[in-house]
Amino acid sequence: MSRSAVASAHPRLTARSFRALGTTATVVVPDPSHADAAHHIVRTEIAAIDLACSRFRPDSELAHLHANAGCTVRVSSLLFEALDVAYSVAERTHGAVDPTVGNAMEALGYDRDFEQIESRPLPPGDPGPIPGFRHLHLYHKLRAAGIPRGIRLDLGSSAKALLADRAAARVVDELGSGSLVSIGGDVAVAGEPPPGGWAIGIAVDSSAGPDDVDQVVAIHRGGLASSSTDVRSWQMGNEHVHHIVDPATGRSAAPYWRLVSAAGASCVDANALTTAALVWGDQAVERLRPFEHAVRLLRHDGEVITLGDWPEAERP
Repeated sequence: MSRSAVASAHPRLTARSFRALGTTATVVVPDPSHADAAHHIVRTEIAAIDLACSRFRPDSELAHLHANAGCTVRVSSLLFEALDVAYSVAERTHGAVDPTVGNAMEALGYDRDFEQIESRPLPPGDPGPIPGFRHLHLYHKLRAAGIPRGIRLDLGSSAKALLADRAAARVVDELGSGSLVSIGGDVAVAGEPPPGGWAIGIAVDSSAGPDDVDQVVAIHRGGLASSSTDVRSWQMGNEHVHHIVDPATGRSAAPYWRLVSAAGASCVDANALTTAALVWGDQAVERLRPFEHAVRLLRHDGEVITLGDWPEAERP
C-alpha cells in the first residue's frame, strides 16, 4: 500500500457505478472502450451471486437450502464456493465472522432488502450466542451442504467480498484489461494497475466523493475492504442497531469502532479482518497484530490507529 494522489491523476480511467444489492457497485477500467463490457460483466456476476446467496429471494439457492434443513443438499458451484469461503472466514477469525447469524439478523429486523426494513420493537429477552459455523456441513466431493433444522445462514459479508474478487478477475479474463470493482466499499483489483496503483478513498460512506474522504491510498493487487457500524444501521423501536452481529450475544456488535479498513491478498481476505475487528471491539488491535496486515481503525471518539504498513495520512 502507499499514499496516492486522487483518482483524477489518471484521467483515462473510466468508471461505471450503479445501485445493486442495497449498495453502490462500481467498476473502473483503464481503457474507456472496455467500460460498457466491464459494466455488463459486473452486473452478470451480481445477478448470479444474488440468485445463489440471497436471504430475501424465495427462489434463491440459499432459500432452497434453508427449506431443506436437516438434509444434505447438492448446490451449484457458486453457492458452494460462497459457503466454503464463509466457513473459511469463520475459521480464520475464530468465529467472529460467522455465517450462522441468519436468525439473529432477522430478529434485528434485517429480514428483507435493506431499503425495506421497517422499525418495530426488538424481541424481548437475550437472544444468546448464535449456533456457530461448525453447524454448517460441507461435502466437497459431492459439492453439497447441510445445516440442522432451525438454523439460517447469512452470507452477506463474505459473499459481497467474494463477488468483488470474482468480478474483477472476470473482467481481466474476458477483456484483458486491468480492473477495479467496488461493492459497497469492498474493493478488489486485478490485472495491470495504472501508474502508481489504484487510488481508493477511505470514508465511512463508500459513496463519498474525492473531496469528502479521510484519506486516499493506493493498492496494486488484491483487495481493500472497509466495514462500518454507521452506514447500514436502522432503528428498531427505541434501539439503534446495525448489521454486524456479535456471535457471542446475537445482537449488534458494540459500536467501539466507527470504520475499519484493511488491505489483503483478496477482498475476502481484507473483509474478514475489518468485520471481525468491529466484533472484537476494544480487543481488535491486539487480535489483528498477528495477521500482519495493513489496517486502519477509526474509533468513535475520532482517534485513528494504524497497523502494519498502512501509510500515514498527509497532514493538511
